[in-house]
Amino acid sequence: MPDPQSRVLDLIFGRWRSQILHAGVRLGIFDALREGPRTAAAIAAELGLDPSLAYRLLRALGSLELLHEDQARSFSLTETGELLRRDHPQTLRGVTLLEEGPEHYALWKHLPAMVRDGKQNAFIREFGRMAFDHAAQEPGYAEVFHDAMSSYCSAQTAWVLEALQGYDFSSIAHICDVGGGHGHLLSSLLARHPHLRGTVLELPQVIEDQELLWANRLGVGDRCTYLAGDMFAAVPPADAYMMKMILHDWNDEECVRILGNIARAAARGARLFVIEHLVPGPETPHFAKLFDIHMMCWGTGRERTVEEYRALLERAGWKYVRTWFPRSQMMGAVEGARA
Repeated sequence: MPDPQSRVLDLIFGRWRSQILHAGVRLGIFDALREGPRTAAAIAAELGLDPSLAYRLLRALGSLELLHEDQARSFSLTETGELLRRDHPQTLRGVTLLEEGPEHYALWKHLPAMVRDGKQNAFIREFGRMAFDHAAQEPGYAEVFHDAMSSYCSAQTAWVLEALQGYDFSSIAHICDVGGGHGHLLSSLLARHPHLRGTVLELPQVIEDQELLWANRLGVGDRCTYLAGDMFAAVPPADAYMMKMILHDWNDEECVRILGNIARAAARGARLFVIEHLVPGPETPHFAKLFDIHMMCWGTGRERTVEEYRALLERAGWKYVRTWFPRSQMMGAVEGARA
């Protein structure tokens, strides 16, 4: 364990690391190295960078163990650095560009003021509008945001499938993923359970580009339908529903509206899985406790405990059943049944 002073200094300088990482991704360094080792001069020439300053950035990325540098100033990707290539199947490139990009970076300076005056949502303070409204007006931000969601989805899907690997889906024929994006999670679940058919409910602009949709790419296009709609208005009938990282975007009253709409469409006994980063007890450090501060900055939502999701379910006509976790406990699936 580091001494307390070193620990605090490490926290203070943490943003240096993430901004160095962001610069490397933004400049295309990880993609330039996908074919193997190259010199700093060759990378700089391809990407149109200053050779001297590029070398210093590459050296810093090496210090973060994202690149390996040899004695000839030649660099190659480490296993960790591979995850930042655009074409890596588990790429985290999009997450990097969103979370360390100019919009989200700008939000954090408002954190002390929000905590003082009890009013969250730094997007309103910085840009004068909600994040989703900002995305509708700024195509560049919208593209980065959707790339980030896609970038993160493979890890999330793996956690959810592991959490639900012991679940008995035999009584379920049709499952609807509410706000399911391009359908990575639902399509992966359908691939694992061949008797299931599914529906992804999403906003029209999210699913209009057919090339981004996962159902055909994962071989379940004959069992997966994409439906344009709005979860605040209505959802289709189904035997079961999923929502992954949806409710954390919204405050309690907004969540009850969404859950209530699903309850009205669901038959008695229908199942619902609320999939989120769940906040554990005070004795456990956890990513969800940090993500909660990001949500304080980003909008009206929050990360919640299992008990808090249970209360929301019960307010909207659902009965809490149990919570399913993967080994890492990174995410959880809170199961409810239509009361």
